[in-house]
Amino acid sequence: METTECGCCGKPPAECTCWEFPGWGKVDNLVDITPAVHDQTVENERLGVWRATAICGNDITSSCLYVSALAALYAGPLAPVALALVAAVLYLFRKIYAEVGSALPLNGGAYNVLLNTTTKARAALAACLTLLSYIATAVISSSGAMHYAAELLPQLDVFWATVILLGAFAVLNLLGISDSANVAVAIFAFHLLTLTALVGVALAATMFDPQTLLDNWRTPFDQWPTPRSGGLTAALFFGFSAAMLGISGFESSANYIEEQKPGVFPKTLRNMWIAVAIFNPLISLLSFGVLSMDEIANHKEALLSEMAHHSIVRIGGVTDSSTVATLAAQWISFDAVIVLSGAVLTSYVGVTGLMRRMSMDMCLPQFFLRANRWKGTNHWIIGSFFALCCSILLITRGQIETLAGVYTLSFLGVMSLFAVGNLLLKKKHPLLPRSSKAPVLAVVAALIAVVAALVGNVLLDPHYVRVFLMYFGGAVAVVGFVFFRTRLLVAWLFAARFLLSLPLLNRWKPRHYVESLLHAIQCRAILFIAAEGTEEEMRRAVEYVRRNEQIRQLKIVWCYERDTDVPTDLAAVREQVDHEFPDIHVDLLLVKGTLGPPLLSSLSQQLGVPNNYLFITSETAENIRDLSEWGGVRIVA
Repeated sequence: METTECGCCGKPPAECTCWEFPGWGKVDNLVDITPAVHDQTVENERLGVWRATAICGNDITSSCLYVSALAALYAGPLAPVALALVAAVLYLFRKIYAEVGSALPLNGGAYNVLLNTTTKARAALAACLTLLSYIATAVISSSGAMHYAAELLPQLDVFWATVILLGAFAVLNLLGISDSANVAVAIFAFHLLTLTALVGVALAATMFDPQTLLDNWRTPFDQWPTPRSGGLTAALFFGFSAAMLGISGFESSANYIEEQKPGVFPKTLRNMWIAVAIFNPLISLLSFGVLSMDEIANHKEALLSEMAHHSIVRIGGVTDSSTVATLAAQWISFDAVIVLSGAVLTSYVGVTGLMRRMSMDMCLPQFFLRANRWKGTNHWIIGSFFALCCSILLITRGQIETLAGVYTLSFLGVMSLFAVGNLLLKKKHPLLPRSSKAPVLAVVAALIAVVAALVGNVLLDPHYVRVFLMYFGGAVAVVGFVFFRTRLLVAWLFAARFLLSLPLLNRWKPRHYVESLLHAIQCRAILFIAAEGTEEEMRRAVEYVRRNEQIRQLKIVWCYERDTDVPTDLAAVREQVDHEFPDIHVDLLLVKGTLGPPLLSSLSQQLGVPNNYLFITSETAENIRDLSEWGGVRIVA
């Protein structure tokens, strides 16, 4: 909401001096607020089970194209066991994500849960990991899709085809998430049909002649593709660590949970787990039934195509160069192009939800929130993500293997932080309503498993750490600049005050522009919905704002239905807290009405405060049946 004067000091934005002292607060009374009417059209546009599943499902099921070979390189014939262990770990995370999603049904994933349980800076670090994971997923998946396409069209220029694919999905996301989801459903259905057909053909080939499977199981350990010291235990550990990449994409659904209909989120987790638990171990086992150990190692980039080719040759008794066998391999390659493209779509959808949330929380620049008039989509987020992916593709000259380390460590880091967030949620908000609960021991076991996989991947290739830190450092630098920009601007103003005292510069007045910038950042309002009205509660709210926000105007909101519901000492308590923290402008806003989503929505619109800057206490949150109806409020005290 645009204003002609500062809400704290009352001066025009270009003359605002709240960066020095925001002024003392006051008491206001709002008695004429009409509760907002719920917009049912928004509810109808949300995603159902299959469309929501398809978006994240394309990402996680695309892992079938590479994870079986990856696990076999380190675990040998134990690869199916390693993948079964990964499915068991994912089952634990299914409970972990479901609990957090039911308690805090807001976009942001790990960022969201940490924002409501710890400091904003720590939550932003988790968000940086998620952003890196999405960037790496988009670049690797699009490049991989075009490499598969080059097998079908040898004359294809992979680099420019990758750029075009990234651009095509950028345009698709500009059209809106509903249109994107329809495309995702078609891709997901075709991929599941392809995997089912492959499993059927490979199973028939293995049963027709099980000798290859028996020979692989009898292969001595020292003849496995990459034997490591430590024996079978070490092989299983490193196979498990590598196979954990087979569940990448599971975290995506939590980043667009607000776009899903009520009750859909846990079903997307269930559906993803079923797909991974069935296909990954089974395809790995059948690969040993139709291919020798050496063939698996030699064809790791296109393992499923080779499985289809060899299965048809064995069942049909045809030659390797037969048309039927060649078409089967090409079908798998075409499916790989399609589903890897679907993983690119997942990255766009997930990163849009995450960056919108971060921008609303002032962890990223505000221009990312601008929406186009055509479809209402965030074109700056989508365009920036496309440009960033293309720039990384250009920097690496299409050799995206260096991103593998970023992809691995960032994804496993996000999963581990989500488990930590679940434990913090149990400790800090134990009474917050939730439809699902993960046992503490299960959360700890899942956390240990992911950390072990993280260590295993570092041991497999220590070079990953250096590459990861380089990209992660860049992401943290951008977010860190947004976090500390007010301090930099204030330091600049103090320097300008000295420079303007010099005779040659006393007519130069750039400080008005900087003061306008500070006004735009600091003089917004935060609404804190008080539950007790005590001095301790208000002090906790002010201290939270000082630790986590750059905003310096806090409005303590007290909702009441009768005049007798207002504590007699409330104004005096507000004044005492206001003078205790002179760097924060503390107002008291008495609002007549029943506390709930309609009232808060009207209050948000009237005061120009976005819902994510409506703060509530744990006591208030514990009495809320469905937090998603409250439009993104934050639990802070």
